[in-house]
Amino acid sequence: MSSFLQSNLLLFIVLYSYFSHTIPSSLFPSSCQLQEQFHLNRMQKSGDVILGGLFPVHFFSSVSDLLFTSHFYVQGFRLAQTMAFAIDEINKNSSLLPNVTVGYTLYDNCAELGIGFRGALSLASGQEEQIILHNTCVGNPPVVGIVGDSSSTRSIAISSVLGLYRVPMVSFQFNHRMLFYDHQKYPSFFRTIPSDAFQVRAMIQILKHFGWTWAGLLITDDDYGLHAARSLQSELSVSGEGCLAYIEVLPWDKDTDELRRIVDVMKKSTAHVVIAFVGAVLKEFISLNWLIHWLASEGWTATAAVLQTPQLMPYLGGTLGIAIRRGEIPGLREFLLQIRPDLLENNSYGKTMVNEFWELTFQCRFAPAPAGWVEGGGALCTGQEDLENVNTEILDISNLRPEYNVYKAVYALAYSLDDMLRCKQGRGSFSGHSCGTLQSLEPWQLLYYLERVNFTTPFGDQVSFDENGDVVPIYDVMNWLWLPDGSTKVHNVGEVKRSAFKGEELILAEDKIFWNFKSNKPPRSVCSESCPPGTHMVRKKGEPKCCFDCIPCSEGKVNSLECTSCPEDFWSNPQRDHCVPKNTEFLSYHEPLGICLTATSLLGTFICAVVLWIFMYHRRTPIVRANNSELSFQLLLSLKLCFLCSLLFIGRPRLWTCQLRHAAFGISFVLCVSCILVKTMVVLAVFKASKPGGGTSLKWFGPVQQRGTVLCLTSIQAAICTAWLVSASPAPHKNTQYQNDKIVYECTVGSTVGFAVLLGYIGMLAAISFLIAFLVRNLPDSFNEAKLITFSMLIFCAVWVAFVLVYISSPGNYADAVEAFAILASSFGLLITLYLEEPQCRI
Repeated sequence: MSSFLQSNLLLFIVLYSYFSHTIPSSLFPSSCQLQEQFHLNRMQKSGDVILGGLFPVHFFSSVSDLLFTSHFYVQGFRLAQTMAFAIDEINKNSSLLPNVTVGYTLYDNCAELGIGFRGALSLASGQEEQIILHNTCVGNPPVVGIVGDSSSTRSIAISSVLGLYRVPMVSFQFNHRMLFYDHQKYPSFFRTIPSDAFQVRAMIQILKHFGWTWAGLLITDDDYGLHAARSLQSELSVSGEGCLAYIEVLPWDKDTDELRRIVDVMKKSTAHVVIAFVGAVLKEFISLNWLIHWLASEGWTATAAVLQTPQLMPYLGGTLGIAIRRGEIPGLREFLLQIRPDLLENNSYGKTMVNEFWELTFQCRFAPAPAGWVEGGGALCTGQEDLENVNTEILDISNLRPEYNVYKAVYALAYSLDDMLRCKQGRGSFSGHSCGTLQSLEPWQLLYYLERVNFTTPFGDQVSFDENGDVVPIYDVMNWLWLPDGSTKVHNVGEVKRSAFKGEELILAEDKIFWNFKSNKPPRSVCSESCPPGTHMVRKKGEPKCCFDCIPCSEGKVNSLECTSCPEDFWSNPQRDHCVPKNTEFLSYHEPLGICLTATSLLGTFICAVVLWIFMYHRRTPIVRANNSELSFQLLLSLKLCFLCSLLFIGRPRLWTCQLRHAAFGISFVLCVSCILVKTMVVLAVFKASKPGGGTSLKWFGPVQQRGTVLCLTSIQAAICTAWLVSASPAPHKNTQYQNDKIVYECTVGSTVGFAVLLGYIGMLAAISFLIAFLVRNLPDSFNEAKLITFSMLIFCAVWVAFVLVYISSPGNYADAVEAFAILASSFGLLITLYLEEPQCRI
């Protein structure tokens, strides 16, 4: 019906615009004639500026297919009176709209689209029979803004027309999301109630707060329910805060078989929380002999009084629901008490509605009474009855929710008008920096300021509109309390609101919440329990993401959502719930292997020192002098350095130890092998000099040449070490690849080529020494030192050939131990073969 009506109205507007531009203006009268007078129930008060209102004071119910009856709706009448009170309060406020009297025209839309649309057109065009204007029919609008409507169908139809003329319309109860998406189509539509979109997000906040990641959804088969289902699914998918165990749609015809099927689905489900976007609960659900926790939408919470019965509360007690924000309006009750039919003139607007309210409240009739009323014992109304002495719904201001939204809507229009009138000429926001005035007020000018209005109500709530015309959203969270005496109460336990700084915020007083369970605690509603520390979630095949299995994390990974690797220097503990520092490993002075190597090194150094002292003490004896004492002293000194350099391979690697260990080892052993090579050459020279004609052999290989040869050979190794350290210096390194749960501290060689050249040079000198000594091994006994040198070089080469093979396959600190052992073994081999056996041979 609304689409048909919109189409006809738009057609009328187009035709009118066409003919008004093509027909000469002389054919138009000099005044605007009202084509038709709509006779609608209304309340009216004159003023400098008029605000309009549309409220459901009556509603119709069908008695039969062709017969309808009208009912007086007290809450709708109170909504209209709330707007009248707000305007009366504004007129008494000297700081808001000073020197301006605000009036109102309020229509009863009878909760019908056609009547509501007539009321809106009457507000927009006025009801005067004839208005003398320019021939273009331009003048001040009859109303500058409209408060209403409460129905989605009526709001969409009315705002589609009012939007064409930019007449502001502020709804107090329409929360459908449709206008949220189409604000450009409905540019003049605003509302002081949050949209359904925020209601869905508010529910998700409650689910998140209590950890309810698994819930059922029960909806009605209409736009409200289907839209809620789509929005809830979309928001849950985006936020990842939970899943829906099922979505069930209640049939309009209340098909018994379908309802039983839905009940079976709910009973078999593991979800203990059900979200309900329904108007009421059917008896089939009440007969269920099991408890679930209900999370009710605003539409259900609004009917709380109907559902609070002894039959329902055992199953609905503890329900959490979203409700329109409750507010306090000081002075409203006193204003309502001033409603008196005898104070209104007989022909005044609003008398009819007041009389109806009076008759309904006091169960009387005004004269002339209907036939048989007095005879049947009915009382006549005098208009002097006292509202204080009767229990009437209109005076119950403890739960002002739609009324509070009406109050905010009126003040939003008033503050917008006040902001416009305070504009200073030359600083305005319109063309030429002009300002709107009361004498030339246009609705679109007020619309400009309404989009930017911002104020705070006496109750402390901020009121402003976003780019979609939605007010700063806030909902109350209600709890259905079932008292021990059997009575019921719905009380406020918190609020959900959105602010520019904190986003969506849920505030709950959990100690006030009644839970309809023996434990009096929130129920647990999850598809799968959270994975314990050290495991991660693996989604079950074909199930929602909230249903998963918990699989232990692999070594080195922790977390309960997704196994993540520990940092490089950390490793997972046995429980896989957090990372711990890795154990460090290196050849330490405190472990048995390190202690043994250290002791062996010091022992070798001590033996060298003892032998050196013996040689020094007997340096003038023939045996020492015959053994080339200078080379022997150099050899003992180099052996001592070899023993000591093994200590550099023990302890935590440092930069200086890494750089020094190989350089010291290489130079010390080259010095040692160089001395042995020179000694071998000296033995050969002495043997040749002992033969006839060989006296010149020692001339060319005397002490000076011997020292020079040792120095030259050692300098070459020093040059190799220097080039190695400069180009690619060894450095300490944390090896995390050998053992995942340990950090092995080691020294990288820097350059493998440099290390190979260092070892190769030592091997070359040792091989030359071995070769020369082997060639002269059969000399007479007086020259038997060559045999010892041959044997010592054989041991030396065997040790280092074995070292290369073992070193390559030894990881971490074992490589350092192998190298230190090779140094000590070769050093002891040289020491024993050259010095401990040599004296015996000499003797």
